[in-house]
Amino acid sequence: MRLGDPRMGPSSRTILDRDGVAGMDLEKPHGNGTMLQHLFKRKPLSLVHEEMKGENRLRRVLGPWSLTSLGIGCVIGAGIFVIIGYAAHYKAGPALVVSFGMAGLACIFSALCYAEFASMAPVAGSAYTYAYVTLGEMFAWIIGWDLVLEYTVASATVAHGWSKYYQSLIGMKPFNLEVPKVLAKAPMDFNPAQGVFTATGSWFDLPALIIVAILTVVLVIGIRESARFNNTMVAVKVAIVLMVIGVGAFFIKTANWQPFAPFGWAGLSLFGKPLWGQTGADGAPVGMLAGAAMIFFAYIGFDSVSTHAEEARNPRRDVPFGIIASLLICTVLYIAVTLVITGMVPAGEIDVDAPVAMAFQRVGLGWAQFIISLGAVAGITSVMLVLMLSQPRVLLAMARDGLLPESFFGAVHPRFRTPWKSTILTGAMVGTLASFVPLGILAELVNIGTLLAFVIVCLAVLVMRYIHPKAERPFRCPWVPVIPILGVIFCAILMLSLPFENWLRLFVWMAAGMFIYFLYGRHHSVMARQRLADQAANAGCEPIAP
Repeated sequence: MRLGDPRMGPSSRTILDRDGVAGMDLEKPHGNGTMLQHLFKRKPLSLVHEEMKGENRLRRVLGPWSLTSLGIGCVIGAGIFVIIGYAAHYKAGPALVVSFGMAGLACIFSALCYAEFASMAPVAGSAYTYAYVTLGEMFAWIIGWDLVLEYTVASATVAHGWSKYYQSLIGMKPFNLEVPKVLAKAPMDFNPAQGVFTATGSWFDLPALIIVAILTVVLVIGIRESARFNNTMVAVKVAIVLMVIGVGAFFIKTANWQPFAPFGWAGLSLFGKPLWGQTGADGAPVGMLAGAAMIFFAYIGFDSVSTHAEEARNPRRDVPFGIIASLLICTVLYIAVTLVITGMVPAGEIDVDAPVAMAFQRVGLGWAQFIISLGAVAGITSVMLVLMLSQPRVLLAMARDGLLPESFFGAVHPRFRTPWKSTILTGAMVGTLASFVPLGILAELVNIGTLLAFVIVCLAVLVMRYIHPKAERPFRCPWVPVIPILGVIFCAILMLSLPFENWLRLFVWMAAGMFIYFLYGRHHSVMARQRLADQAANAGCEPIAP
């Protein structure tokens, strides 16, 4: 039975009343209230807990190490095997080591905030659900809509990198195979050093399209099968990452670290106007901070752990564990691999498409190149798996709240218990972007969405501590308000290190999102249904469905 159903009666409001919504009296009619009150009306935490008891839920099969593995599966891959080359070559040089530390520090602050919310509201939706409970419906829509683009573009970025390593792998002995040029890459490419687009002579990236299609099928079949597949991929790539660190350390030349920060230590801009540091030929900021902003999306894995809270066996304990453990492990590995690769090859000569494999080929370790390419294919596959696993869960949470059509985005397969329709739609969107848009464009488009999500979660912890100080918190973020404020500051700095195109993309995407929200979501949401029920109860008449 839904909120707003005339059969609910007065008891339907008791759930909301017990939780309390600051500044809003649910016993009073809201027909005369302002639109502003409606837009920022919060979803009660008790209602979230009540929804967890429903029948249309996802299957609880994930333990703490499976969640940690999902986080590592998403984090380790894109940063090490794909973005490290582009960011070191064009953005930060060897100072990318510090960039990873800077981004990791911002993530640690945000992770502690995520962990607190994940233990309080262990349902699908991640930052979207947290925003709905603390900041109100419109903020929830903004962050949910942003997460949709974030996961889609991140998945396409990683699929592009997978294609390059796959083609490198099959081109070696004993395979000696080659993908036809017209099917090997996106039809255009972008050169940041010159600030120009160039035609590649290709139609589309066929390997990227195929892997996205395969993973879409795997994800529709079920979360348990997806987790087992992911655990296998994680074990393979962590072993290879440790090999890269152990073997590559013997080929480090400290001279390659000079100059350590060829692009400087800064890279701040505001809507395309430089504030501090240098800019590249394309007008985008460069430097250590710019490098941190670019590789930040590689840390998106710990955020994705929280989207699977509804599928955790003991979410209040296991989700905070998975978030923090995966982040700490991956940060250490990122820094170590960056030190090794920039020590093996001068930053300006690092291969952009397959940086780790090519670094070992350069020093004469052909056997290692094969193993690394194999590990990269496995590693990047698990990254795509987790990213494409996460987006349908966000869409599912939004559909359950009525902000998107529930018949499509909220549909859970009767046998597999997965959000199958939105999973197929996600696969179609990711496959299209990965096939036609080049790596450089994709990589820089995704980060601002990730950072915005982290800022909102950090702010939401402060709001939640104020409006619900006595709410049960199985995990509590330490040193509040210091940790959340530091999270906001660090993420804001990185947002200012992104090119103007990122901000433009954000504004255009959000404008489209707000159009959909005011056209559909605001009138069909769970809060809108509650408003109608309250108005009808006070007027003594039957409510009309939105």
